[in-house]
Amino acid sequence: IKVHIIFTGHVTVSLIKALRNPFAIRWGEVLDTSEKFGANALFIIALVNFLVGLVIAFQSAVPMKTYGAEVFIADLLVIAYFKELGPIMTAFVVNGRSGSAFAAELGTMKVNEELDALDTMGLDPVPFLVVPKIIAALLMLPLLTVFGNLFGLIGGWVVMLSLGFTTNTYLNQLTTAANYEMLISGLFKTLFFAIIIAGVGCLSGMRASKGPSAVGDAATSAVVIGIVLMIVTDGLFGVIYYILGI
Repeated sequence: IKVHIIFTGHVTVSLIKALRNPFAIRWGEVLDTSEKFGANALFIIALVNFLVGLVIAFQSAVPMKTYGAEVFIADLLVIAYFKELGPIMTAFVVNGRSGSAFAAELGTMKVNEELDALDTMGLDPVPFLVVPKIIAALLMLPLLTVFGNLFGLIGGWVVMLSLGFTTNTYLNQLTTAANYEMLISGLFKTLFFAIIIAGVGCLSGMRASKGPSAVGDAATSAVVIGIVLMIVTDGLFGVIYYILGI
C-alpha cells in the first residue's frame, strides 16, 4: 500500500508540473502511445460493444415481449450504454489490451536494467515514461467510449430491425430517452478509468521482479488489479450519482 501511495503522489506531482510546463512533455511519445492506445483499438472496441449491444437487446426482447413493450428496448439500451456499459466495457477491453502492454514494456525495461540506467543519467522514469502514457490514456479513452456507445447502439438497431421496427422509430426512442447528462456522466468516469489503466500498468511494470516470468507476471497483475479498481471506482460513482440524482 505504501508503494502505491508514493507512486500516486509522484505521478500527481509530475502531472501538475507537466501541465505547468507543457513544453517539457514528450509529445512525440504521447502521440505514439495515443495511436497504440486509441486508433489501433478501434476495431476491437467496436466489435465488442456491437456484440454486447446485440446480445442485451435480444435478451431484453424476451421479457419485454410479454408486456408488448419491445419498443422500449431502445430506451433501456441507450440509458445502460451511456451511463454504464459503454464506459466499463470499453475500459475493460483497453485495460486488457493496453494496460498489459504498458506493464510488459516497463517490465522489460526493468528486467534489462534500463530504468536503472535512466536513474543513473538523472532522468526520473515517472515524468519521462509514465506521464506521456497517462496523458495519452486521458485523451483517448473518452473518445473510444463514444465509439463504443455508438456501436453498442448500432447492435441494438440491428435487433430492432429484426423485430420489425423502423429506423425512425428506433432513433425517436433513443432521442427521447437519452440526454447529455447521461453521456457526460459516463464519459467523466472514463477519465478515472484511464488513470487507473495507465497508472496500474506502469506501476506493475516498474515493480517487476527479475527472472524469465517477471514480464508476464507484471502484465497479469496490471490487468487483474486494473479491473478490480475500475469496478470499485464504478461502484463509488454509482452511489454518488444516485445521491445526486443523476
